[in-house]
Amino acid sequence: MKSLLTLALLGLTLSLTTTASYADEKKPAAKEEKHDHDHDHAAKAGPTGGKLITDVEPHVEFFVNKDKKVEIRFVDDDNKVVAPKDQVITVTLGERSSPTKLTFTKDGDKLVSNAAVPAGNDYPTVVQIKTDAKAKPINSRFNLNMTKCPSCPNAEYACICDHEEDEKK
Repeated sequence: MKSLLTLALLGLTLSLTTTASYADEKKPAAKEEKHDHDHDHAAKAGPTGGKLITDVEPHVEFFVNKDKKVEIRFVDDDNKVVAPKDQVITVTLGERSSPTKLTFTKDGDKLVSNAAVPAGNDYPTVVQIKTDAKAKPINSRFNLNMTKCPSCPNAEYACICDHEEDEKK
């Protein structure tokens, strides 16, 4: 009887080990990000509390002001504002059936949208960034949720506290 119990436990252990190994093989490998620069990409907001887009150099801060216009600032690795140069930014947001496309004009050290964000909240948003008029565009996609985050000082679209990850646990 003792050997039968030992054999059953051995079989169960082997089965669980094999299943765990198989599950590990089926997991997709973690996406390795490649960057040609050396700095931290931990969640942080831009200098005015907007969403920081780090896919380009200089980085881009996307911020919705009190007039519901979008302000774009370019920032260096130390989160210091640098003057815009030849960058071209367009933002498309809202319902797919009737999207709003924002263009920008230079206003001092930032770019300001030609129109306000449409009424409502939590819009799919695409920020298209070109380093100059002839450059290949880089797109950043996110939901523009302007609700105040309960855990950090920013709006949800620029949240830096990872509370969504905490809720999943």
